[in-house]
Amino acid sequence: MWRMAFDIGGTFTDFVLAGPDTPPRFLKAPTTPADPSRAVVDGFERLLAEAGVGADALATVLHATTVATNAIIERKGAPTALITTAGFRDVLVIGRQKRYETYDLYMDKPPPLVPRRRILEVTERLGPDGTVEVALDPASVDAAIDALLASDARSVAVALLHAYASPAHEQAVAERLRARAPDLPVSLSSRISPKFREYERTSTTVANAYVRPIVGRYIERLEGALAARGFRNDIFIMQSAGGLVSPDLAAEEPVRIVESGPAAGVLMSALVGAAAGEDHVITFDMGGTTAKLGAVDAGEPAVTPTFEVDPIRYRPGSGLPINVPAIELLEIGAGGGSIARAEFGVIHVGPESAGADPGPICYGRGGDRATVTDANLVLGYLNPAYFNAGEMALDVDAARAGVARDVARPLDLSVERAAWGVHAAANANMERAMRIVSVERGRDPRRYAIVAFGGAGPVHAARLARAVGAPRVIVPFGAGVGSAIGLLQAVPKIETSMTRVLAVDDGTEAAIADIYAELQRRARADVARLGVPGEPVFSRYGYLRYRGQGYEIRADLPSGAIGTGYAAGVRAAFHEAYQRSYGYRDERAGIEAVDWHLVATLPGDGRALDLGWRAPSGTGTAPSTRLAWFPETEGFVETAIHDRRHLGADAHIEGPAVVEDPEATIVVPPGTRARMSAQGHLVIETGASA
Repeated sequence: MWRMAFDIGGTFTDFVLAGPDTPPRFLKAPTTPADPSRAVVDGFERLLAEAGVGADALATVLHATTVATNAIIERKGAPTALITTAGFRDVLVIGRQKRYETYDLYMDKPPPLVPRRRILEVTERLGPDGTVEVALDPASVDAAIDALLASDARSVAVALLHAYASPAHEQAVAERLRARAPDLPVSLSSRISPKFREYERTSTTVANAYVRPIVGRYIERLEGALAARGFRNDIFIMQSAGGLVSPDLAAEEPVRIVESGPAAGVLMSALVGAAAGEDHVITFDMGGTTAKLGAVDAGEPAVTPTFEVDPIRYRPGSGLPINVPAIELLEIGAGGGSIARAEFGVIHVGPESAGADPGPICYGRGGDRATVTDANLVLGYLNPAYFNAGEMALDVDAARAGVARDVARPLDLSVERAAWGVHAAANANMERAMRIVSVERGRDPRRYAIVAFGGAGPVHAARLARAVGAPRVIVPFGAGVGSAIGLLQAVPKIETSMTRVLAVDDGTEAAIADIYAELQRRARADVARLGVPGEPVFSRYGYLRYRGQGYEIRADLPSGAIGTGYAAGVRAAFHEAYQRSYGYRDERAGIEAVDWHLVATLPGDGRALDLGWRAPSGTGTAPSTRLAWFPETEGFVETAIHDRRHLGADAHIEGPAVVEDPEATIVVPPGTRARMSAQGHLVIETGASA
């Protein structure tokens, strides 16, 4: 009953190995960007060897990856073609015709993933109710396929007008493609995103086709490498919405796993918050390359029906829309490896990162540009002899020289003040993102705790919390591998959805029942592919609006049989959701539903993960000290350095202090205090008013 989870990040790959009657083992290994599976296999073999077990003892391997995300952001996916309805060739270029910066004359948007020369048209047209207005012309389909086969396309997306209402024409195109090009991967919008709004549906389907060959090869290599080492059981991959899927589903519909890794961290944060009595949580995951922020509202991770990849300056409408459910996240280029520089008399940090190769200057692996990690080392926050559980020795002199060259001398600052400027500039970037996740999305940060994790998150979290007014920070035990821990808490889950615009009036129960019967049929077909025993638990939600409105909000719909009176229950659920969002409801207005969702959740193994923390008696061992720089003290001050593994259950720490984990470092600034929770989590009281 051993289980292993690993999360591939831009700089480190995090591992957790959990077994029966033994504390889990944690590991952070440098990511191998050229071939991410190499770092996975190395860590896999090392952890098993340390535990003294073979690969055949593993019941499950759980995986989160950024392969799909990186392929889109870096534009390294497969050459892709798009087949669409005649007259809609430019839908990806036109988009929504909205300017995310109204007055920016030089505004630009990420280019579409498919160039116009590989966008092909076929003659057909469906109405919004699925009726055939123009029959599909087989000659136009063959002409499009001829052009496709003459191009360099290695994957194809099919997104025809109103295919969400009837998949018949898309399925006919797919059958012809399979007959003429059986090895060409085909992604249908009626399968990938059966929803209205043709721009978002087309963008999502194209993204799936674009990364499908990349993700498929990656999963195939990974499965082969693990099998060669004796692993024969189940592999599951984290979805953007927080559930686990099988490798074959992830390879066929990789758009499900675009936000795979960050989603696992939000799941972990929800559990940590619940254990600490916090139902409202802002999640803060800062690694070596990026910082990811999410939210947990009333104990549940916030989920969005659509999200954007590669947005510009966090502006809505500036990225590529992905029309699948995902845990609500905001990702910015601010990590420990983010490069710092002086430009036009000020300090800039990121979004460019030194990554895993070559990494920050202090790693001694060829990096030659100052980073946030170098600055934190200069400030005394990081232990040069005990970084990543002592696996890496950091070069303080090289870090000082890099900060001096890139930041201090151009701005005529001391090295220490320049390093603090880099730290503060990184905080400013993340504070802006945190305000977007909280205030700009209707969350009062004074009512939220911040759960901080990732290798670099706990270094910066307390000051960020004070800046936005959050009263406390929770740093989980095992924070440095938090997303991998979240994987071990996840369960297999399948979500299906469709667009059916329907007035929710008494007497519409039969139509609603038909919708959910079809969604349940689809869900059971996908559940069967997971190979997990047990009967799924079904839950429903939908996106509804008052008649005449242009956008919808989510409402959790009643469970149970759909019969007389069910429409009234749907209306009541929408009124409650609308009241929570806007403080208002209109009982007299008509309501219509737009998108219908069904979630099939498979039971987990029922085991809570024991993280292995056991409190020493009393307050633990006495701390050591070293010099650390804080602006409140105008320079270096002798600072208490605590080993977290030796902190007792009754330990209280007054800032300034540093608490060292094997996989992360926690900074407790002056004016704050920290205490250990019963679960081994470190809770920092920021002094902000709740």
